[in-house]
Amino acid sequence: MRKSGILLAATACVTVAMPVSAQGLRGVVPSAGDKTDGKPAEEQSANTADIVVTATRRSQRLSNVPIAVSAYSTAALQNSGATDIRQMAQLSPSLIVSSTGSEANATARLRGIGTVGDNPGLESSVAVFIDGVYRSRTGSGLNDLGEVERIEVLRGPQGTLSGRNSSAGAISIYTKYPSFDFGGYGEATYGNFNAVRLAGALTGPIVKDKLAFRVDGVFGKRDGFYRDVVNDTDYNDRNRYFVRGQLFFKPVDNFSVRLIGDYTYRDEKCCGAVYLNTQEKLDPTPGVEGDYVPAAQNRIVAIMRSLGAVLPSDGDPYNRQIANTRGRAYSNVTKDYGGSARIGWTFSNLQLISITAYREYKAGGAADVDYGSLDIAYRPDDGNAYREFRTFTQETRLSGGLFGNRLDWMVGGYYAHEKLEVADNLRFGADFGAFAACRVVATINPLAALRAPRASGCLSAVGRAALTPAVGPTVIGGIDRLSTLNDLGSIRDLYDQTSSNYAFFTHNIFKVTDTLSLTGGLRYTHESKQLDASFVNNNTVCPAQQAALGPLLGSSNATLRSLAVGIITLTCTGNSTAALTGVPIRDSLTEGQVTGTTVLSWKPAPSTLLYASYARGYKAGGYNLDRSDLSATVFATPTAASASNLRFDPETVQAFEVGVKYSSAKFTANLAAFHSAFRNFQLNTFNGTNFIVQNISACADSLGGADRDNDPNTGRCTGKVGAGVVTQGFELEAGAYPAPDLAFNIGYTYAHTQYRRNLVGSESGEPLNNALFLLPGNQMSNAPRHTITNSAVWTPAVGRNLTALFYVDSRLSSDYNTGSDLFAEKEQDGFFLMNARIGLRGPEQRWAIEFWGQNILDTDYQQVAFSAPFQGSGSVSQVTRFGSPAFAAGNAITSSYLAEPRTYGITLRSRF
Repeated sequence: MRKSGILLAATACVTVAMPVSAQGLRGVVPSAGDKTDGKPAEEQSANTADIVVTATRRSQRLSNVPIAVSAYSTAALQNSGATDIRQMAQLSPSLIVSSTGSEANATARLRGIGTVGDNPGLESSVAVFIDGVYRSRTGSGLNDLGEVERIEVLRGPQGTLSGRNSSAGAISIYTKYPSFDFGGYGEATYGNFNAVRLAGALTGPIVKDKLAFRVDGVFGKRDGFYRDVVNDTDYNDRNRYFVRGQLFFKPVDNFSVRLIGDYTYRDEKCCGAVYLNTQEKLDPTPGVEGDYVPAAQNRIVAIMRSLGAVLPSDGDPYNRQIANTRGRAYSNVTKDYGGSARIGWTFSNLQLISITAYREYKAGGAADVDYGSLDIAYRPDDGNAYREFRTFTQETRLSGGLFGNRLDWMVGGYYAHEKLEVADNLRFGADFGAFAACRVVATINPLAALRAPRASGCLSAVGRAALTPAVGPTVIGGIDRLSTLNDLGSIRDLYDQTSSNYAFFTHNIFKVTDTLSLTGGLRYTHESKQLDASFVNNNTVCPAQQAALGPLLGSSNATLRSLAVGIITLTCTGNSTAALTGVPIRDSLTEGQVTGTTVLSWKPAPSTLLYASYARGYKAGGYNLDRSDLSATVFATPTAASASNLRFDPETVQAFEVGVKYSSAKFTANLAAFHSAFRNFQLNTFNGTNFIVQNISACADSLGGADRDNDPNTGRCTGKVGAGVVTQGFELEAGAYPAPDLAFNIGYTYAHTQYRRNLVGSESGEPLNNALFLLPGNQMSNAPRHTITNSAVWTPAVGRNLTALFYVDSRLSSDYNTGSDLFAEKEQDGFFLMNARIGLRGPEQRWAIEFWGQNILDTDYQQVAFSAPFQGSGSVSQVTRFGSPAFAAGNAITSSYLAEPRTYGITLRSRF
């Protein structure tokens, strides 16, 4: 159901009642870090919201930066309640951050473009930097950040200065520098769900005006907002702490060294999922498009319940009750730590910046894979499920001025080396065999009387007598073998990926006149990856099924052929087979790409900037670290030669943008129009059984609808292949500051983010996977067409030396689909979120007490919906388009990761 028109109409009322801030920045001055970047901060702006940013690796006023960038200060983040980049979306209309199976798998999207998480082989399209250090996965930016100076959100390709993996944009986080004056702060928060958060920092001199220190720490604990009714525990809890220590050494004015070390520890149960849709869809007249009816009950649900499953959220997902397999431990420890050294040296008319960093990140992966109480599949907590990154980076920049500083030039180099280790132990559960056998029996005939859930092959005496003549003893033998498939699968799958990349870049601003500037930048990036994978698997049932049922795959009897395919697929799903044990999977790839940007900017008046830009971005190719791609089908046994099947190609983007920025003492406004075309867009989709990773491009010639059919072999392109994804639209950010204690801001993003028609699955023109038949011509997932953010803050004086705080912000989003396959069950209607904060502050904010609420209207909405693993097949979209396949209905169950409900509490803060 579409609600975009209603949402936009409602916004007019919201904007009048509570106009809001997209930037929320007042009275912020450049940090010590900006000053040591060499070039002095520009003259003070008449508007204190027009702060200094370093989006171009130079200190510039926000209104003078000719790119689409938003900036948020500590105060803006505190008011909104944001403690990590996920919660920044409440302020930034173009940004969406969501988590899936783990917060280690978070996905950030800008202008509707991002990389679906849950696969560590895929890096993000939105690069994240913390204090100039690149974080290779968005999840590592979901930690508590401590006190920050500002956060900058750069929209559009940032390949020149931010490198590969910034094809959609970049998020740069700058933390507070140590101070040569003694000081600090402390705060304590208590909220519902027994939330406790303690944070503080201490800073001061070690050697007067030469050496300073700073220590930040955060502790957070909270009950989860899901209740596991089987294990009597909560999910999506908080149990974490963070510490960051810094030294800032500045022996002379033109030389400084900043050392940072940080450590984050989390031990949390994340993430729970509810059953969103358990309806079965029938096709009364097979093959008639648009013809389906809901069944009285879903046979998959009936099977699960007959085996003892509990479905507490069935019909009401927002009761937030879940049921996971009894007795299993799914809490995972995440450790994220590292250090960096930043050296700044100004000599003559030159400035040298060097940033050296090393980081380690490890997140456990124990999970109830099916998200239900029936033990269908799981990752045990035995130390063989985790992902670990060890990353070294070095960036060096040299900049200066020529021709009387008309040319502001910069050259630099970058090097990164990453060791990625992914261990997996995905196993079929103790109930899988009985469940899978019952599923096949119910596919042949839905009558419950034919099934005996705990009998061999799930067949009652009546069922065995009735079905054996119909399908033959070979198929019945396959069903019997299927029922033995319990607690088998991966013991230890290990993926070792080593990546190295180096780059050389230049970024130059030439002032043609005092008001007209031309910016040009180029970057060459060389990327290499090596993969070494090994498998230990004890699923001996798979080879037995392939041997016994293999002859039926070529049978002229469509019924027998379909059943053989179904049984082998369930037995060997995701290429879970003992035949993998000991097979060496080794491969390597090398690629080189040139990215760059050109910007023409003009200031017809001191308050106004107009610009037009072109940029080319790039996201590195890599490997799908999931064994499902090791062979084309589950019927083929992977060999060492299968390694190249895991590859996916680099993603590139061509982007155009025009914009205007206006800044006066009491008003700011930024308007940008954009068009970005992505070629070889990297898409990761879970189809209920396997992860599908494909590069999405478009064929210049018509495919005659072959990319929208149910045949995986049709739709090859023999002509020219181009961009398969296009996002275009405009963004508006405006702020009014009528008084020193009053600010109103609003942000609006219109993003028409679409797949093109005639899609193919690679630049070479291979057919699009038939599971993605809905993509051509449709809106991308997690890409709302309209998003509006608002915020208002009023800090009036009350009494002697006291100030009050009244703050509210909101986010209004139109409809979008949360599943990358765009199945109808995964649609999310438009929704409205609101946060608020009210408080009292002492003289110079030495102390403060604040009452706050997040999602105060308790809006129900979801982050990502997905096909519940192994629990049926066939979406309403497939039944509607193609009709039901032989012997089956659309009985796939849909699950979802829900967003957080309403939270509220009180915060006490002191600063000295």
